Amino acid sequence: MLVRRNRVIADAIHRRAPQYQLRRSMLRAFGMLPVSRCRTGSTPRILFIRPDDFTDLLMTTPAIHAIRKALPNAEIHALVGPWAAPAVEQNDGLDAVITLNFPAFGGNRHRNPFAPYWFAWKVSRQLRKLQYTAAVIARPDHWWGAMVAFMAGIPIRVGNAHPDVKPFLTHAIHLNERHSVWQSVRLVEFWTGSLEADDLSLVFRFTDDDRSIVGRYLAERGVKADDRIVCIHPSAGNWAREWTGAHWAVVADTLVDQLDAVVVISSSNQNYLAQDIANRMDYQPHILPGDTAFSQLAALFSRAAVVLGPDCGALHLATAVNAPTVMLFGPSDPEEFGPWGDPDSHVVLASSIGCRPCRILDWGHDRQEYHPCIREIPVGDVLEAARHVASREIP
Repeated sequence: MLVRRNRVIADAIHRRAPQYQLRRSMLRAFGMLPVSRCRTGSTPRILFIRPDDFTDLLMTTPAIHAIRKALPNAEIHALVGPWAAPAVEQNDGLDAVITLNFPAFGGNRHRNPFAPYWFAWKVSRQLRKLQYTAAVIARPDHWWGAMVAFMAGIPIRVGNAHPDVKPFLTHAIHLNERHSVWQSVRLVEFWTGSLEADDLSLVFRFTDDDRSIVGRYLAERGVKADDRIVCIHPSAGNWAREWTGAHWAVVADTLVDQLDAVVVISSSNQNYLAQDIANRMDYQPHILPGDTAFSQLAALFSRAAVVLGPDCGALHLATAVNAPTVMLFGPSDPEEFGPWGDPDSHVVLASSIGCRPCRILDWGHDRQEYHPCIREIPVGDVLEAARHVASREIP
């Protein structure tokens, strides 16, 4: 009964309301209007448009590096939300990172239904001045970004053949791939040719200063340079995607003994989760401040024997610095957002409940007991996976 209930509600949430069909017709008509082509220079200048969060933008970086390798003399820019910019600020495949408060992302909601279109016109005028030769709409359904590229007169516009996006594209790609990395990569094969997994890498850059800051933080707490570190990042933004503090405490205490390790807990701005785990533990863990920069978090993860947590940006950050991970999935789909890398170094765990993955990442005020998927993952499975990946030699 519970599975059936959740499936019915999820289907209703995913179902498009009538106003979306009206918008689709309007977008199709707008895409047929004549728009003057912008002036371009002799050097290729390519714009990646991605409005999403840290994880989605990080998953786009293999495509950015692939196109950089194929077009070493091109200028490559990224148009991203300020909330996700740290994912690419140190990326050596980009020449510029431009931030934009995209409508309907990062909490930007307009009461005026015409405001996003007026804003699109203003942004397109600015982009026209930058004389882009091509744009890649990296989010598969981002019609707003595709419309901006169209209005800016960018000659080549590549994106997914989504019904709302396709009217604004010169090259619409039918994406059959499930994983987010492949979705972006297939779009740049227009320039790179066919790519294989061995051609792609998920990389996040941090500095020596980041490494030093983390080293000092740990040294001040008695953690030596050669100590084994187990990192737990328990927060994922909402309860539907988070394991329990009691489970994490058992895992942490057990790994302290079995791996002869110290435990460091990071928790973004949800410090109460980290404190709850610490209060339940027999051993005293170290809690990383909630405002720790992504680059410093990356430097910490690079030292870890294993990083554990739910599907979230921090765990994907860990994979990007070659740290072994154990990632717990609830409502999201590991086929689309699973870790990118060697399966023996990055283990995915999920429950077998029949309504997952529902892809509803926030169930709001619905009762937690109706959505037990991630909390059903057994402690023993997490411990076994952690021991497995922590025992592997990382090249």
